[in-house]
Amino acid sequence: MNISLALGGGGAKGNAHIGVLRILEREGFRVRAIAGTSAGGIVAAAYAAGCSPDEIETYMSGVSQSKLYGRQPGDGPALLGVTGVARSLTELLGERTFDDLRIPCAVTAVDLESSQEVILRQGHVVDALLATIAIPGVFPPKQWENHLLADGGVLNPVPVSVARLLAPDLPVVAVVLSPPQQQWADLPPTDILSPHPVLERITRLRVAQAFEIFIRSVDIGSRMLTELRLQVDKPEVIIRPDVGHIGLLEKADVAAIAKIGEQAAEAALPELHRSVSWRSKLARRLRIG
Repeated sequence: MNISLALGGGGAKGNAHIGVLRILEREGFRVRAIAGTSAGGIVAAAYAAGCSPDEIETYMSGVSQSKLYGRQPGDGPALLGVTGVARSLTELLGERTFDDLRIPCAVTAVDLESSQEVILRQGHVVDALLATIAIPGVFPPKQWENHLLADGGVLNPVPVSVARLLAPDLPVVAVVLSPPQQQWADLPPTDILSPHPVLERITRLRVAQAFEIFIRSVDIGSRMLTELRLQVDKPEVIIRPDVGHIGLLEKADVAAIAKIGEQAAEAALPELHRSVSWRSKLARRLRIG
């Protein structure tokens, strides 16, 4: 049962992708191509590199979250830095390029100068990940050749179109980390500045409080863009882990969030089996015809 997978962005929510992958493997689904945006890009790259869901969870659980976002001289304009993130990703993925990955993989970014989506599927994987996670204003943009790149979620929060590009003949399973529109009124406020220990010291600054209002507004727009893109790109299956209550940079209980992903994938199994079976029958008919 072959599928292509599109993993959406969402910061700490992205650990839910681990649980989804675990259930897909258990049920015999084979991920033949994988695309990711932001946090989804990190899990996509790790899985494409050959890490099992258990290995990804173990690694993510062991990362010192208090050391991820410190700034260093030379960091670009942003509230936080990514020196610790870069070090952690290098420990996980080494110097791999996309050509070194075991299955086709791509991550998305946005060129801040041309205002165009950029699909990263060549070159150094860690550099691509630093681009796809570069939330505007939060993390510094990433210089990539002649491009200045930011978080792919600005234009493509769940890269269904990219997953389909990687494997045009396979059904696309989209893992969406935002809730459906009818649940938005019940969501808690987006919490970006606390309780993360690195951020606690700036939460009392007026500029930081104003920035949190800005991020909440961006989050609302991102949720709407996600719904519009899903309507246009039409993945065969949508899996929605119930992670709307988790803050973007919240100190994550990786195992607990992964469990939420497992529960969502379990609930989607009947639809998954129907979709993959239907696509397989259609492909056989087309070959016979």
